[in-house]
Amino acid sequence: MLIEFDLKSNRHSELIDITAKIQDIIEKSEVENGICLIFIPHSTAAVTINENADSTVKSDILYKLDDLIPWKDNYQHLEGNSAAHLKASLFGNSEQIIIKNGRLLLGTWQGIYFAEFDGPRRRKVQVKLMSSNE
Repeated sequence: MLIEFDLKSNRHSELIDITAKIQDIIEKSEVENGICLIFIPHSTAAVTINENADSTVKSDILYKLDDLIPWKDNYQHLEGNSAAHLKASLFGNSEQIIIKNGRLLLGTWQGIYFAEFDGPRRRKVQVKLMSSNE
C-alpha cells in the first residue's frame, strides 16, 4: 500500500513533526504488523527521527546545521541552493519504522520529522506500508 500526502513548509528551514499523520495512515490502513517506509521525493528536503518532547531540539539542530553549512559560501551550483542539497543529503530521503500492534515502534521521546531546507514550498511525502504475518 502506497500513500502520498502534501505538506506545506512555511520557513526556509524547518523541521515539521509528521508523526501523527503517519500514525493516522497506519490506523486507517489496518496494518497491524510490518514496516512503514517514508520517502521524500525531493533533493532539498529530507526525513529524520529525533526527539519530539522538547521543541528546542529542533531549533538546535537547525542552528547547528546553518553554522556548519551556511547558505552563502563558495558553492558552484547555479540555482544557489547548494546548502539545501548538502543538508538533505546528510539527513537522507527515507526512514523505515517497525509497525507493531498497529503502532509505530518509536522510542518514548522520538518523532518523525519532515526536514525542509529550501522553503517555503509545497512538498510531497510518500508512505509505503508493508504488512507481515508476525
